[in-house]
Amino acid sequence: MPATVLPIANGFYVSPSLPISAQECTNFYPNINEVPALNQETLFGTAGLEQVASTGTVQNQNRGSHEMNGVPYFVNGTSFYSLVETIVNGVPVYTLTNYGTVAGTARVSMADNGTQLMILVPSGAGYIFTHTANTFVTITDVDFTANGLPQFVVFIDSYFVCSTDSKKFIRSNSNDGNNWNALNFYTAESDPDDIVGLEVYKNKLYVLGSEVTEEFYNNAGVFQRTGFFIDKGLYARFSTISTSDSFMWIGGGTNESPAIWTLNGNTPVKISNTAIEAALQKFSFEQIQQAFSYSYAQSGAYFVGFSLPTKTFEYNTVTGRWNERKSQIVNTKGVTETIRWRVNSLVTAYNRVLVGDSQDGRIGSVEIDTYTEYGSEIIRVFSTQPISSDSKVMIISQLEATLEAGVGNEDAEDPQIRMQISKDGKTFNDELSRSIGEVGQYQRRAIWRNLGRFPRMCVIRFIMSDPVKPVFLKLTANIRIGNGGN
Repeated sequence: MPATVLPIANGFYVSPSLPISAQECTNFYPNINEVPALNQETLFGTAGLEQVASTGTVQNQNRGSHEMNGVPYFVNGTSFYSLVETIVNGVPVYTLTNYGTVAGTARVSMADNGTQLMILVPSGAGYIFTHTANTFVTITDVDFTANGLPQFVVFIDSYFVCSTDSKKFIRSNSNDGNNWNALNFYTAESDPDDIVGLEVYKNKLYVLGSEVTEEFYNNAGVFQRTGFFIDKGLYARFSTISTSDSFMWIGGGTNESPAIWTLNGNTPVKISNTAIEAALQKFSFEQIQQAFSYSYAQSGAYFVGFSLPTKTFEYNTVTGRWNERKSQIVNTKGVTETIRWRVNSLVTAYNRVLVGDSQDGRIGSVEIDTYTEYGSEIIRVFSTQPISSDSKVMIISQLEATLEAGVGNEDAEDPQIRMQISKDGKTFNDELSRSIGEVGQYQRRAIWRNLGRFPRMCVIRFIMSDPVKPVFLKLTANIRIGNGGN
């Protein structure tokens, strides 16, 4: 019987009803080839993490990062650091410099004007780092808090602009984050909701409330309304993220459950699918507020990530498909557990994607040719859409997974891929392993035979954890269709 090519690159779509769809896509991401290929839709493994520096132990978890003039800056624990790269004998060496104390433990927002970098703790504590003088000071101007406690900072048209907890936003003096005027405050009046966050897009200031978003422009130092607003608000202050030609956020309108949106021209467009939204609805409002976003480009993909307390989802703007990220850590009890992707913030510098950590003070680099996270295994999982034939009995005599073979190395001499199969999308049989080839075994084939009879449907799951190059090229099955459904 002819082999049937099965879809492998639909991305994440785990329905609340698993028989509808149980499509996991964890630490893999869908890739759509731009030219004719062995298979037009494939799966690549997400990149690993390598440590480049560390600021210490668990008390020094990352709270945010920012790049200014090519130098990355990190707030880890209660300290503010720069990370400088020098090349010694052709090898990059990284040096951390501690410039001072940042109060509290909350995530911070940062913005710069090319000379000054402002760090804002959502309680209203603000700091200015001036790179030309290497000075780090607390903002002491009493007008800084005259219109409420500043919550979030952006930079536009020579001004630092902050939202406050009093339904106002304020601006600094031109190119000077240390000086503020209590009269330079503004309100968003299209709806009397709270201001949650700010975003700058195409040199316009977007003021995102809890229910609506309003657009402002700078008119000689005065921010005025353009008259444009959308009826979608922001649910998570740190979830706004600029992309190549838009921005995205977690939010919704009045009485709407959380979703992920992008601005397409003047129209808000939902990019989250119903499976992502079902996952978001499992979090409390307080947990949604803790969400943050990030973005980076690597190997032709452009990822926009949304990380919540226990989940990290990524959207590839090139393919329009979702995947999930997870990490393995050893907790304080010495037990290995699975958590959301351990990255707490991300910044690009020195031609690298550098990340702060949620577990301790290390700073890492996202490396496509690294197949672990700081030495810990990456467990990669994907499962197919439900396979059926109008509820007729299916008999699968052979299943073949085509991967990039012969990728064994000194850390995994004979790497394996494991397969499980389910008749209902909920329960899976025991794992059946196949080799994907020791080093140089480029013709190695991963084949499973005589997989049995499936009355209505089946879902096939694959798992990889060996630290080798993970590329899933194609999945084919020999399926014979019977009569009836029992």
